[in-house]
Amino acid sequence: MAQRFDFVVVGSGINSLCCAALLAKKGYTVSVLERNDYLGGCIKTAEITLPGFKHDVLSGFHPLFVTSANYTELSDDLARHGLEYLNTSKPTASVTSSQQACVLTTSREANVRAFNSLATGDGDRYAKTMREMEGDAEFTFGVLGGELMRVNMLWLLIKQFRQRKLTGIIDFLGDAMLSSRDWLSQRFHSPAIQALLAPWILHTGLGPDANFSGAMNRLIAFSLESAGMPIVKGGSDKLVAAFVGLIEECGGVLTTDAHVEQILVKSGVANGVVVAGQDPIYANRAVICNVTPNQLYETLLDRQWVPDNIVQQAAGYRYGRAGMQIHLALKGRPEWLEKSLNDVAMVHISDGIDSVAKAVNQAECGLLPEQATIVVAQPTVVDPSRAPKGHSILWIQLQELPRVILGDAAETIPIPEGGVWNHQVREAYADRIIDRICEYIPALKTAILCREVLSPADLQAMNINLVGGDPYSGHCGMQQFFFWRPFKSLKNHATTVKNLYHIGASSHPGPGLGGGSGYMVAKHLARAT
Repeated sequence: MAQRFDFVVVGSGINSLCCAALLAKKGYTVSVLERNDYLGGCIKTAEITLPGFKHDVLSGFHPLFVTSANYTELSDDLARHGLEYLNTSKPTASVTSSQQACVLTTSREANVRAFNSLATGDGDRYAKTMREMEGDAEFTFGVLGGELMRVNMLWLLIKQFRQRKLTGIIDFLGDAMLSSRDWLSQRFHSPAIQALLAPWILHTGLGPDANFSGAMNRLIAFSLESAGMPIVKGGSDKLVAAFVGLIEECGGVLTTDAHVEQILVKSGVANGVVVAGQDPIYANRAVICNVTPNQLYETLLDRQWVPDNIVQQAAGYRYGRAGMQIHLALKGRPEWLEKSLNDVAMVHISDGIDSVAKAVNQAECGLLPEQATIVVAQPTVVDPSRAPKGHSILWIQLQELPRVILGDAAETIPIPEGGVWNHQVREAYADRIIDRICEYIPALKTAILCREVLSPADLQAMNINLVGGDPYSGHCGMQQFFFWRPFKSLKNHATTVKNLYHIGASSHPGPGLGGGSGYMVAKHLARAT
């Protein structure tokens, strides 16, 4: 027998969960359909190495979520359903090949002192940057947190125009368009501070020479100082469980192993979905899809509902660099040569702007980077319950890899025919990374109890939205961001079909665990109905 709900949500990632929870709390009936055998999308916790070692398999830390509008509205409900965050005063640091470390804390005063000790005036310039971010917060977070083609955005722009005047708006936009390289070079004299901040631009899907990457650097530094590096106690799947509890409490239904094959459209209006092996599920008010634009316009929608210009733009939608995850179960706790890193949540191993840019360029040319920027996260520093007593885990992320391999910049790893990511390439590249980390944590290899590596091919196999292993579901350059994400011919989160909405990392405001697009669509639908 066919089921009916007010809203049907396709996919169960963070945007879907936020959207479903907000709508369910308003009294609407909601169905969430997930093709995998677990809920959460890129939020998954599993003992993938050894029993008792709880790894966040894909995403792991949640500064964007705890500072989001979703968390502001839902935090009490989620806490009631078991969500608890742990945090640290030392969210991030970097270390160079010369063993020079630089730590960012949640204390502005401490950061200013430390940065001034590295280069005269750098701490004062950092403080100035943070004050500027505070002054720009309403504008910055308004643009990133709101739909761009709505009356509310017009009023925000009018208010900013009145405050800043035309020259002020032009100055703001000019500064925002700076690359990370330009902004860091102009603002900080210390290579250590540049090395601290430059790698963070990779977490936005950009590189240090991309337009707007300087603005993202400022935003990230501000967010880390403000929010730290929050992690869910016991594993990120507890966040998913809290959402599930809330949605079900409000009458919602969440279903796994539900592969949506088609969106049902009648007279140009979406009214349900076809799930493989099941009766149709109907939506009285709207269908909301957390998918890539290629899935939406090339697979889920019948061709008659996709205009020629959208067909062309979907075919041209660009995906970004690939990623890799390495999960380690360790005996004891890692001991860095630079002791100040032992209790930092996330460390970047990088020599700074040029090093990051070189690895990005090599990846974008199809090469395995010779010297990657390595993200070494230490979840058990913040949450010891993630491993058996006295032991620990490492969450290692690489964000400068080609989706299809054309060669190895170091010329040591044989490349298989077709440039595919097979077992041999995956493990050989992981060996290169572990060897390099051992330069900073000398006893690492002897402490490894078990290792699990996820290549770009493995990431795509786990989550259909991670095309080619792109963790951000689409290139995040300016030509495919803001008004132009996913396409220039669509506005906000509307699609080519009435009552069909597009959310997720491929839509505005892009990737990240803030749940922004889910929030925007839920608020719009609640107002509209």
